[in-house]
Amino acid sequence: MPSSKTVTILLVEDDEVDVTALRWAFDKLKIANPLIVAHDGVEAWNILATLPRPYLIITDINMPRMNGIELLRKIRATEEFHDSIVFVLTTSNDDQDKIDAYDLNVAGYMLKSDMGTSFTRAIGLIENYWKVVEFPDRSSGTGE
Repeated sequence: MPSSKTVTILLVEDDEVDVTALRWAFDKLKIANPLIVAHDGVEAWNILATLPRPYLIITDINMPRMNGIELLRKIRATEEFHDSIVFVLTTSNDDQDKIDAYDLNVAGYMLKSDMGTSFTRAIGLIENYWKVVEFPDRSSGTGE
């Protein structure tokens, strides 16, 4: 049975047009999960410490200050956050970016080249992911 806890979404995106498009897709799909927006990896890193579990991160790659790959490296290298579920949603179709992201254990790498139908499908995929996946209860500290 899927977790009944609300999944908070941390969107790491520096382009306001893309943030608006993502909000539109959430509205269209009637996704009411809390959405927190960070405009780069530095801001996302600072928010992560305050984010209640369960959460899911959707990050762009190309951003100022700290890009998505740098954020992923930092997340995976930190005991407290290394198990974070992260999806990449980016304009980068570069094979090296895909390799780097998957080497850092992303749950999925999706292109935002089409902000219409395929974009809505990508967001729907992410929504279905958290509806069927079980999240551990880490509040007790026992992991059981």
